[in-house]
Amino acid sequence: MQPRVLLVCSEAVPLIKTGGLADVITALAGALRDKGVDASILMPGYPAALDGVQGLRPVSGELLLPGGKASLVQGLMPDSNIPVILLDSARFRSRTGNPYVGSDGVELPDNAESFADLAHAAVAICAGRTEVPVPHIVHANDWHAGLIPGLMKAAGLDKIGTVLTIHNLAFQGIFPMALRESLGIPIEMAGTDGMEYWEKLSFMKAGIVYADRISTVSKTYAKEILTPRFGSGMNGALNKRAAAIRAIPNGIDTRVWNPANDPLTARDFSRQDMRGKGACKRDLQRLFGLLPIDPFAPVLAIGSRISHQKMADVALQALPQILDRQKRLQVVVLGCGDHAYEEGFRELARGYPQRVGIHIGYDERHAHALHAGADILLHGTRFEPFGLTPLYAMRYGTIPIGSRVGGLIDTIIDAGDPDKPTPGANGFLFDGETPEDMVAAVDRAFGVYVRAEAWQAMQRNAMKIDFGWSGPAAGYLAMYAEIAPREVREFFVSPESKTTQANAVSRAA
Repeated sequence: MQPRVLLVCSEAVPLIKTGGLADVITALAGALRDKGVDASILMPGYPAALDGVQGLRPVSGELLLPGGKASLVQGLMPDSNIPVILLDSARFRSRTGNPYVGSDGVELPDNAESFADLAHAAVAICAGRTEVPVPHIVHANDWHAGLIPGLMKAAGLDKIGTVLTIHNLAFQGIFPMALRESLGIPIEMAGTDGMEYWEKLSFMKAGIVYADRISTVSKTYAKEILTPRFGSGMNGALNKRAAAIRAIPNGIDTRVWNPANDPLTARDFSRQDMRGKGACKRDLQRLFGLLPIDPFAPVLAIGSRISHQKMADVALQALPQILDRQKRLQVVVLGCGDHAYEEGFRELARGYPQRVGIHIGYDERHAHALHAGADILLHGTRFEPFGLTPLYAMRYGTIPIGSRVGGLIDTIIDAGDPDKPTPGANGFLFDGETPEDMVAAVDRAFGVYVRAEAWQAMQRNAMKIDFGWSGPAAGYLAMYAEIAPREVREFFVSPESKTTQANAVSRAA
């Protein structure tokens, strides 16, 4: 019997993306299908998703959810065979921009109702109340799907395995306790041993408490979230479930992020022939309005959410010092987030005309151009569950400078002394959260950059690392095997999956 896995999430590329979660979901679904799993995605029916799914058709039957009437529609992800099921409701149809916050940056007032509806829709599928085949595993992702494991237990659906993957513990879906009844949450789930968090409801805590397994996206982050510093107030609940936590590092879609065959960059190149990277740098300079158009001018890039987590405040203080020290340096910034920080970067660009280029927002063309054309990626962050952006950069020979936290510790090998770089180094790590810490890290990078042979060796090191999804997918198969119904368990522990799963999953406890 072919096992069925339902991945429930709030976003997936190319339908809608605000961060790395969207990349991970689509790539994981594809990797699972490559291994013989019937993996499908359930997500909200935002207008962009309804317009983007191919072959869209209705699923029979109307759902009566706590937030009102809704229906399911299904089709295929563009240019792939990944099935996508969309929850079509008036609430989700109204979300034409960021799916979580309004244009003022404030959380949308009906987030609780909307994502509770997503959870109840998943339960309806699992209960066989729709024509969608009942899954053997339901894989909930982040707080948006956090209610699912508890609601399934309340409905007596205990033969279907449940997983909660924590992609970012800082976002927890916290809402007033007064909404409990209207959200269809059983009162027995709302106590301190359930989803109650400081007299409010936490969708993330619900998933932590009730999921059969909890996974995180890097080995270091799996350990960090058990501590007060990185636990975001959930470390107590997580320590109680420590035996259920698994660490399965993310991968990247190496077909999409491939410098040797990338339709979104100016020229293809490879580890064996880097000549095309110069053309990509010139393209990046033109795209961001930098002068001079010079492949020998160093370009430092920032490509992430513009937020406190991503040290936007620190970068805004550090970059003027860096630009003043490195007179030929050019800087590009791609991202969006906190409006005050966005304006700070615009002000930086005005202060350094034609040396600093800013693009507020996100699109794949700018992102691929950034990774292909930049020399250095600056990725400061106060915490980092995994860190996809540095992996994209390394894939294109762009050297990352990252904070020594979370998944960055697992993927970036620090160069150490710039006069004698560590053999095998592919980037730079720094401790601390001050501008001086960041400036010192950039100085170390430039200490290697000016030595062409050493820098090119780092680029080759970065480009040779395998960040594909085969290993992570095997890790998920191993975790699914622990909780799958008997009739499909043997598939998840087949000889093929056993060859890699031993190293793909690690216990946090």
